Amino acid sequence: MSNLIKNELTKIFKKKAIYILLFVTLAFVILSNCIYKYFYGNSSYSYYSESYVQYAKQEINNLDPNKPSDTKMYIEYKTVIDVSDMMKEYKNDDWQVQIIASTVEAYVNERNTYLYGAEKNEEQANKINEQIDELLDKLKNDDWRYFANEELQKAEEKLNTLENEKNITEDKQRLESLDLEIETAKIDLEVAKYRVNEDIKYGYDYMNIALSNYKEQGYLIAQIENSNQELSYQEEKDYKQAIEDKEISKYIVENHEDINKGNDLRGILSRFFDEFGLFIIVIVIMIAGTVVSEEFNKGTIKLLLVKPYSRNKILLSKFITVLIMIVFAIAIIIGMELIVGGIIFGFDSLSIPILEYNFNTNMLQEINIFKYLVIQVLNQLPIIILLATLSFALSTIFTNTPVAIALPLLGYMGASIINQLAIQYNIGFLRYFVTLNWDFSQYLYGSMPLMEGLNPTFSAIVCIAYFVIMIIPTFAIFKKKNIKNI
Repeated sequence: MSNLIKNELTKIFKKKAIYILLFVTLAFVILSNCIYKYFYGNSSYSYYSESYVQYAKQEINNLDPNKPSDTKMYIEYKTVIDVSDMMKEYKNDDWQVQIIASTVEAYVNERNTYLYGAEKNEEQANKINEQIDELLDKLKNDDWRYFANEELQKAEEKLNTLENEKNITEDKQRLESLDLEIETAKIDLEVAKYRVNEDIKYGYDYMNIALSNYKEQGYLIAQIENSNQELSYQEEKDYKQAIEDKEISKYIVENHEDINKGNDLRGILSRFFDEFGLFIIVIVIMIAGTVVSEEFNKGTIKLLLVKPYSRNKILLSKFITVLIMIVFAIAIIIGMELIVGGIIFGFDSLSIPILEYNFNTNMLQEINIFKYLVIQVLNQLPIIILLATLSFALSTIFTNTPVAIALPLLGYMGASIINQLAIQYNIGFLRYFVTLNWDFSQYLYGSMPLMEGLNPTFSAIVCIAYFVIMIIPTFAIFKKKNIKNI
């Protein structure tokens, strides 16, 4: 058996096609790493596009603030122009721009309302203008803590007001709405405290993104927990996802560690199958789809069958070779990414753990990147093995190489469509289809599977059943195949 396997491996590595595929894969690895290095995350956010500001300037010339029908639009466009001029003092990613948009803009709009609105009040407008000047001075002096403390104070006052209102409210409907408002106010207070205590300057870095995500997911969790309605399966999945995202964001804020960073070696390895899974599939299917059919097409099958080995042993050796090449393909592409990614990004990021929220223990779990990669490989193996088996079966039964390669690839590409249909329309019988079951990563850490009714045991049985259905006829047909006319 070992000699047969060695012979099969020798044949494979003598093919030029395998080296062309590996070269294309290497080129893609280099290209994707360069894109992540030099283009990913380099765009800056702009509150007002230049085209919109120009449009506002053109439109405001056609409006008369003294005309009641034009007043509202005039104030709106004037505010856009004034705020845009303030923002020009800073770069798009400066913290001051965020404060101008979130805080100063409201004052500018109020000032313009008193200047151009129906009830003009120049004195009040001047008072607000003084407040605007004070805020602009804070911005110029880089005094972000002033705004952080203001935010904290307002959050505390809002929460106290809501709690006091709850203590004196008897209306049940209002009490229900107050419960949700209080929970969201608590989230606002937590975020404000984090900003002050963790010294998080306003801006668009990973810390601010984490704070924003913490608030957003906190709101969603509060809304779901204060709802009296029974959750659907998808809503329960969204609820669990919100809990995970909130806890990860909390970890980032408290540890000052960019766990969600995607444009480094660790980030790319954590998405290894998303990035390079197709190349693994193509390499494996190409090998599985030709390992038998080419023997028939070239007529070399006769030379193979005259050797002192049974047909089952010959075919088994070919199938084992395909399985070995699965391991080879995964290992070689991981190696490519480690070398290329290490050269482009360095290896420092590999020390940062992967975070997963374990719903079995209700705790965040830190996982070493290499351990995480092994776990992902093991849970993705059923996909690769089943596709390789299908390609191998077609190659053996029909001895047609294009069919043996094309059909499994089409099946792989169409799997997401089938899964989406099953989930969106809750088509129960599709749970017996292999594509909903072959990705075992859906069961990791107590997560909810793609579709209600799935579980690891059920998925294992389905995958084994499909494997047996493909492999038994393959050996039976090969054993009886007539090769006299080849």
